[in-house]
Amino acid sequence: MVREECKALLDALNKATACYHHLVLTIGGSADSQNLREELQKTRQKAQELAVATGSLLTTALRDQRLGAEERAEFQRLWVTFSGCLELLEADMRRALALGTAFPLHAPRRPLVRTGVAGHSSGVAARALSIRSLRHEAERDFDKEDLHKLEREILQVGKMIHDLEMKVNVPRWTVQARQAAGAELLSSAGASTAGFASVEERTGPCDPSKALAATVFSAVLLVAVALAVCVAKLS
Repeated sequence: MVREECKALLDALNKATACYHHLVLTIGGSADSQNLREELQKTRQKAQELAVATGSLLTTALRDQRLGAEERAEFQRLWVTFSGCLELLEADMRRALALGTAFPLHAPRRPLVRTGVAGHSSGVAARALSIRSLRHEAERDFDKEDLHKLEREILQVGKMIHDLEMKVNVPRWTVQARQAAGAELLSSAGASTAGFASVEERTGPCDPSKALAATVFSAVLLVAVALAVCVAKLS
């Protein structure tokens, strides 16, 4: 039950982190607005809440000496995924701080970043936060206050990463994956080979009569070309 709960929390954390990454890329672009900044704030807070809950469960499970070898290996794989997710979240929070500082909301004639992302992004955040809509109240100093809050949260996430690594020592290079390296490539190559074999089975071996006809046609074509060249020289 604990393992399934950890997987569910980790899946939710992955979705929230991916959503936050998508929203960060729109800062300073044509879709930037106070609504976006509020969506960013709510999404990163949701991601941090999920990170705290996931880290607590994984820490308790990995410090349990009664765990079997197979269960411990599974929790270690989840821990590696969780650590990578936290690092990505911290990196995106730092990126959001840098972009938010460079592109304040109410600066006159602020330049725009050509991110290639346009339109409303509330749908993405709503899916991550499991809500239908996000409304905001107009506040001129919202982005400034949020940037100060973001600075503190970056420190908190960094401290969380450090504390978790001190509580649980899981070197990433010791964790074995379920599949061998390149398993996806091998499976796709096998599928391609199977498809080629099926085509070959449908077409069957080369027909000798067709091969003979092709050879005769090629010989006739070469003779015709040679005659054409001779006629051209005589004329």
